[in-house]
Amino acid sequence: MAQGMDTVRTAHDFVPTGVRVGTDLIAIVRSTYDKTFAGWELNADVDFYRYYFAVDYGYWGRTYASDTANYVNDGTYFRIGADVNFLKNDPDRNMFFFGVRYGVGTFNETLSVVAFDPTWGPLDGTFNNTKAHATWMELTTGLRVKIWKMIWLGYTVRLKFGLNTSNTPEMLPHDVPGYGRAEEDSYWGFNYQILIRLPVRKAGSVSLKK
Repeated sequence: MAQGMDTVRTAHDFVPTGVRVGTDLIAIVRSTYDKTFAGWELNADVDFYRYYFAVDYGYWGRTYASDTANYVNDGTYFRIGADVNFLKNDPDRNMFFFGVRYGVGTFNETLSVVAFDPTWGPLDGTFNNTKAHATWMELTTGLRVKIWKMIWLGYTVRLKFGLNTSNTPEMLPHDVPGYGRAEEDSYWGFNYQILIRLPVRKAGSVSLKK
C-alpha cells in the first residue's frame, strides 16, 4: 500500500477559530440621503470548519407621503441561519458561500388617508397595526475577503420569500422591516458589509499516517 499523509477531520476542527462582527454599509449610507428610509444592521458569524453560524439584527423605518395619504412604519428584525464556505483550504478563511436564513420582524405601522369624494365630501381615516409580526425565509450567497489584518469586506445577496404576517387587524401590511414590500411574493436584498474578525484559536487538524 502506498505511503502518504491524510488529513483527518476531528471534533477539534469544528471548534470555532474566530468570530466576525460588522455592519451593513449600504443601510448607513442610504439613511443619510434617502428621506424615506432610516435604518442600520449588525452582522455576526462564527466558523465551524466550513460551516458558519450567522446572525443579523437591524432597525428599519419608512416614511411615504402623497397628496392623499401618509404612511409610516418602524421596527426591528433579526435573521438566523448558516452558510457553507466553498473555499475549503484558504489560510485566510476567505469565503465564497451559500446559505439559508430564517427572518423575524416586529413593527408598528400607520396609514393616514385624506380624500375628497364629489358626493360625500372630505373623507379621512387612520389605520394602525401595533406590534405586528412577520416571518420569512432567505437563500443567500456572497463573498467575504480579508483586506488587512483583522478587517474584512464582503457582500451578501438575498432571495427573500415565504412572508407570513400576523397581528395586523386594521390593514394589510405595506412594508415589513428586514423584508420589504409585503405584497411581493419574493424580494431581492443586497448588503455590503465591513467586519472585524476576532480570533479564538489557530486552525488545526490531526494528521495520521497510513
